[in-house]
Amino acid sequence: MTRILTLALAATLLSSAAFADAPAPAAPKDSSASPIYGVTIPEGYRDWKVISVAQLRGKANQLRVQLGNDIAIKAMREGTRPFPDGAMIAAIHWTNDENVENDKVFEAVNFPFQSSTAGKPVNVQFMVKDSKKYPDSAGWGFADFKDGKPQSEELHQACFSCHAPAADKDFVFTDYAKNP
Repeated sequence: MTRILTLALAATLLSSAAFADAPAPAAPKDSSASPIYGVTIPEGYRDWKVISVAQLRGKANQLRVQLGNDIAIKAMREGTRPFPDGAMIAAIHWTNDENVENDKVFEAVNFPFQSSTAGKPVNVQFMVKDSKKYPDSAGWGFADFKDGKPQSEELHQACFSCHAPAADKDFVFTDYAKNP
């Protein structure tokens, strides 16, 4: 029995040694991950806290909300820059749709207001801080998803350069919204 175990162990070691210099098989490409950065949609991101909201006017006409995980929120509140590793920021974008029902209510009570609400989803974007994984983009990994699928590699190639004007804020455009 001992001899059988010794032979089996020797065979295992020899086969391992024979393949030691062979390249590791390529990892299968994760179709749910963003090209270049490999960022996936973080589970539970819709439960993150609000950093700020914005309206994109003009041709796009969108409503946008920026959310942060606990690490990002703490850094935002404290003004910590650069952001610590583990910080994640989500930007959710919707069409800016006129809200006719709300407008009727405002009209009925003589309020001179008009309202709009989040309409159809446009996309969701993520920034993930990991200085070891993303050294070539100041520690940030980027992702842009539409209908739950990552957008093109060409689009992702522009992420870091698009954020370059915010270099003095660790490449994050958004400021933490002030308390009312």
